[in-house]
Amino acid sequence: MVGKTKQNILVIGPSWVGDMVMSQSLYRLIKQNNSDNRITVMAPSWTRPLLDRMPEVDAKLNFDLEHGELNLGARFSLGKALRDSHFTQAIVLPLSFKSALVPFHANIKIRTGWRGEWRNILLNDCRSPQDENFPLMVQRFAALANPSGSLPPENILKPKLSTQQSDVNSSLSKFELTKELKILAISPGAEFGEAKQWPSEYYAELTNAVLQQGWQVWIFGSVNDVLIAESIQADIDSNLLDRCKNLAGRTSLAEAIDLMSLASVVVSNDSGLMHVAAALEKPVVGIYGSTSPDFTPPLADKLKLLATDIECRPCFKRKCPFGHLRCLTELKPALAIDAVRLLTES
Repeated sequence: MVGKTKQNILVIGPSWVGDMVMSQSLYRLIKQNNSDNRITVMAPSWTRPLLDRMPEVDAKLNFDLEHGELNLGARFSLGKALRDSHFTQAIVLPLSFKSALVPFHANIKIRTGWRGEWRNILLNDCRSPQDENFPLMVQRFAALANPSGSLPPENILKPKLSTQQSDVNSSLSKFELTKELKILAISPGAEFGEAKQWPSEYYAELTNAVLQQGWQVWIFGSVNDVLIAESIQADIDSNLLDRCKNLAGRTSLAEAIDLMSLASVVVSNDSGLMHVAAALEKPVVGIYGSTSPDFTPPLADKLKLLATDIECRPCFKRKCPFGHLRCLTELKPALAIDAVRLLTES
């Protein structure tokens, strides 16, 4: 991006919740460079609830090809249709070759992104990051707001999702919830696989502990997390169960974001909702099994990360190659209970 001239920027956005949340740091920096810059984000339609809560984003374009689908014809047609939009720059966040096709076919003058999958033929501002200068994904995203060769900004503006009180109240009413008591939000699912999923009985022990302290607990997740949520509820003290609300598979992403904005603290596996919680400025306890926070940590001000130091971790596998899941089972509930206490007392 050149100087302080007003820019009309098309961003090809990520297709994962956590990555999309972190992309907000880029949008915030683009607006900091010049508040008149216009940002349009092209991304799958399911990301709309996230983008709607990013005030820096001026316009959204749906792009709903199946994950991994090349479909050269559709990408050419879409790019051609964008030629009259007069974008001055495209910033391509995914590293795939196909993600750079639409800006190329749109004839956007400056096409910026990091090197990957031979797409230097599509991007004319194709950059090669040095890992020592860009150890975090959010740094790589944010750096694309500035000219090639720039180091990451010293103080990166963290993602900060905005909610509307009317939307929050509507979701409270719909699910018959109250905010009068402290709220522990838990996100026990893991789309990636079981090697990222803290045991349900551990979540239940944590839940019982905070319920005994007079809190309430809201369980968040997608339809794929219904079984683990029900397993957690099955282990809750029957005298406390009325304060443990299972929302897994019941809320839309928009409703989950708005309700999570009320949480006193969030305990989550390494998942998209963990990054949502951080962007809502909630205290976060992040639980790591087979993965690592080294590249994509939650960007929360109040944060406690729980992980073991066993020799086989991180392996980044969906299932434990050895079948023992020690990276998760050795993270006992007491660690999370203490983390919740410390984050809410500080």
